[in-house]
Amino acid sequence: ARKENSENGLRLVGAHTDSPCLRVKPNPELHAQDYWQLGVEVYGGALLAPWFDRDLSLAGRVTYRTAGKVESQLINFQLPIAVIPSLAIHLNREANRGWHINPQTELPPILAQMIAGQPRDFRALLAEQLANEHGISADMVLDFELSFYDTNPPAVIGLENDFIAGARLDNLLSCYAGLQALLQSDGAESCMLVCTDHEEVGSNSACGAHGPFLEQVLARLFPKEEERIRAVQKSLLVSADNAHGIHPNYADRHDHNHGPKLNAGPVIKINNNQHYATNSESAGFFRHLCLENEVPVQSFVVRSDMACGSTIGPITATRTGLRTVDIGVPTFAMHSIRELAGSHDLEHLVKVLTAFYSSPELY
Repeated sequence: ARKENSENGLRLVGAHTDSPCLRVKPNPELHAQDYWQLGVEVYGGALLAPWFDRDLSLAGRVTYRTAGKVESQLINFQLPIAVIPSLAIHLNREANRGWHINPQTELPPILAQMIAGQPRDFRALLAEQLANEHGISADMVLDFELSFYDTNPPAVIGLENDFIAGARLDNLLSCYAGLQALLQSDGAESCMLVCTDHEEVGSNSACGAHGPFLEQVLARLFPKEEERIRAVQKSLLVSADNAHGIHPNYADRHDHNHGPKLNAGPVIKINNNQHYATNSESAGFFRHLCLENEVPVQSFVVRSDMACGSTIGPITATRTGLRTVDIGVPTFAMHSIRELAGSHDLEHLVKVLTAFYSSPELY
């Protein structure tokens, strides 16, 4: 941090790293009809139907004991090791007329067939993966945090390459854009990228936006309370999280005047009930920044008869006192296993965030 930070403030971009998915339960082994399945818990507000008939793999953190010590390691099977097959239409004639998916009974993925009815041990599989992937000899797998994911790679699609299709665009796209902007900034101002976890389930964790990490970092940058308060009051947080683009097949789900379009620029997210932290000053500054850098910009307000989602912006603003504007790239199929964004919007977002990091003055 520079000495003049208390006068010039910080330029912060915030995003979140988590996405809705299927997490493996602690005692997951299920054996039915000579198939080996794993019990899963739905993490966040996932669209469940797109998880069927996908080539799934498994990744996350494993905690194990070796030589009397407890250690943790990230693993990734990478290969498609599981699938959740749909029930044939012949056996579910109502499937296309509204299908209630029971996450307890219908989502356990199939990993393999059992050999002569012998049960399979999931922890033994994890120990084998630790050995194969990292050369680790684990005495015992103690615990794990593992998520299924689609192995189908992301792609630029559309007749004229207008779209990015991929998993977890909400909100890794914003994390990527924030990092690229930070790397491309001129370094003249003090900048920070804050990527937190658990936004999809309320941010209530040590590493979530409700946690103390950002406050602790600010306290270390500015040990004197008065200097820290002055710096915070001069700073601005751009909370970047994907926005709902207006879907041509469901246009009635949007306010007629506030339906963001893909590839028409980042969206300023506004809610007068403080589900977003944007106010007229922070929105005005961001809009000015877009105009100055020839980046198109849009506005989103949810329909007055629909509930509004939220993000890390209001939480971070409340905990720290940072002035905040909530923005994001318009997206289709949010919280699906595969989402869709505009290929030009990523460039727009990086460009305006780079300008923000390099801005000599905040409003």
